Amino acid sequence: MKITVLGTGGGGRAHTAKLLELGHEVYVGTRDPEATLARTEPDMMGNPPYGQWLAQHPGVTLLPFGEAAAAADELVINGIDGHNARAALAAIADDLVGKVLIDYAVPYIYRHETEHPWPTPWGVMPKLDPCDTDSLAEQIQRALPDTKVVKSFVTQEQTTVVNPKSVGGGDHTMFVAGDHADAKRAATELLKAYGWTDILDLGPLVCARGMEMYAHMHSAIAFGLGQQFGGHFGVKVVR
Repeated sequence: MKITVLGTGGGGRAHTAKLLELGHEVYVGTRDPEATLARTEPDMMGNPPYGQWLAQHPGVTLLPFGEAAAAADELVINGIDGHNARAALAAIADDLVGKVLIDYAVPYIYRHETEHPWPTPWGVMPKLDPCDTDSLAEQIQRALPDTKVVKSFVTQEQTTVVNPKSVGGGDHTMFVAGDHADAKRAATELLKAYGWTDILDLGPLVCARGMEMYAHMHSAIAFGLGQQFGGHFGVKVVR
């Protein structure tokens, strides 16, 4: 299957590598391929330059966002950072018509000012916007009425999403939410291919609000475990 990953950060790289391993034809979208390949310094998370990573993963096709989205048979995975995701996706709406978009972006606002900051090992915790009364996934769905948006993957580090057995032998829970049953089935099948066995359908896309707001709890747990960046652990819903 031709599957597209939008974004070249650590999460996008994890999905791209796993999809290649599973035998899919993978297209990666970036804002400006030439600029992406010209970078020689690690990104803000310490990932090596994308050109260096790409050379180690032959078979990946790097394209502008719209061309990459258009190349997918059905599935597009959104790894564009949350602050820019809605605008970037709205700009390529025509290329996403009829596609399933699995969104794992967190709507973080970095370097904000607040009266009561939350200090972290790497700075002040970013704030979520939107929050409570809306979600990034819902904003994306409104901007892309002809695309089927599914929220998933967002409650885990993406390296764990593509390799669930790396934590507790895979005995933890992944969530999906969306307004289109067939799109949620497609996301669920991909998760099963990744190795997930406990996948909980939360219902309509409005439940993305809970998944996105969980990002702060995910960080808090990681800090409690002494893990400064990300978090190598899982969450299990015990029925």
